Amino acid sequence: MLRLNRGRLAGLAFLWWVMIGLSGCHPLPISGQFTGSGQVNADARVSGEASVKGAIDVKLPTAPDPGPMVPVVVRAASAGGDSARIGLIDVDGLLFNQNMTGLYSVGENPVASFREKLEAAASDSRVKAIVIRINSPGGGVSACDIMADELRRFRDESSKPVVACLMDVATAGAYYLAVGADEIVAMPTTVTGSMGALINHYNLQDAMAQLNLSSEPIKAGPMIDMGSVTAPLDDESRKILQEIVDGFRSRFRDRVAGRRPMMNADDWKSIDDGRIVPANQALAHHLVDRLGYVHEAILEAERLGGTKQSEVVIFQRSGYPTHSLYAITPNQPIQGDIVPFSYPGLDRAKAPTFLYLWQPDPTIFRQAGH
Repeated sequence: MLRLNRGRLAGLAFLWWVMIGLSGCHPLPISGQFTGSGQVNADARVSGEASVKGAIDVKLPTAPDPGPMVPVVVRAASAGGDSARIGLIDVDGLLFNQNMTGLYSVGENPVASFREKLEAAASDSRVKAIVIRINSPGGGVSACDIMADELRRFRDESSKPVVACLMDVATAGAYYLAVGADEIVAMPTTVTGSMGALINHYNLQDAMAQLNLSSEPIKAGPMIDMGSVTAPLDDESRKILQEIVDGFRSRFRDRVAGRRPMMNADDWKSIDDGRIVPANQALAHHLVDRLGYVHEAILEAERLGGTKQSEVVIFQRSGYPTHSLYAITPNQPIQGDIVPFSYPGLDRAKAPTFLYLWQPDPTIFRQAGH
């Protein structure tokens, strides 16, 4: 229960207006609690005013269920009717196993929605192959590993070919996922690579001192707060964390080596330090199989699936606007736009996190709702 004076009620009314705008034309039911007195002016068929005294309860609703994944046609088949299909599955944004939602916001958990889309494609007998359209810098180590395993299960259980189509960015964990496909097509302007791992540790000791804050933990076990942001990393903690990220990097490398046996020693020497590379270098170093756009990826999927001029469907929630091959699943929390301020390391709900992520911007976790 929230108690509001008139000033706060006015602020709530403004927030209500903002949320209606962000949620489209859907009505936003709201109730509140107002303590005090005031006046309400109304102008409809009649004009009048009324005094308000007492309490109004404020309750903000949860986001509605957007429904299951459904196939939405984004390219009709030339033959029409019940023709063969190519399924298009989008993987966009940061990849974390968490709901990307906020106040009255319908977002997605990238891991859960990926599984749902794969299930929808597997159960559709008309789908002969799928294209995974990837535009992501990567994400959490475990989230990316889960998605890669789900893709493996899909291929093993459905026997449907998979083509990965790399868009603007397909780095780190996104590439970790892409190598699970039968073929990888990269746009000529794609950036990929970044085969490594990191942990997003911050040292906030000086920032806390400016706020006159100090940490006084009471702990049992000298390493229980290893990696705390309240002090610099000591040598032993740094050594342990380094061993962990080195292990994750080795896992990444082993996966790529197993899926891309055509990569030779010179290829590895050129990209093994975790750098990103443009599409032409990715092709030269055998990270991808060919350059092209989503249309070429669909043609390759048709070839592998033994079909031609197929209907193309994208798997999305029934309520989402989906009208082209480039439609994406919303997975960014809207509260990040309402309150855009971020200080690296202060949004601690999910950090520190071990990452397969190209992370040139330390505030990237704000975008992920961290």
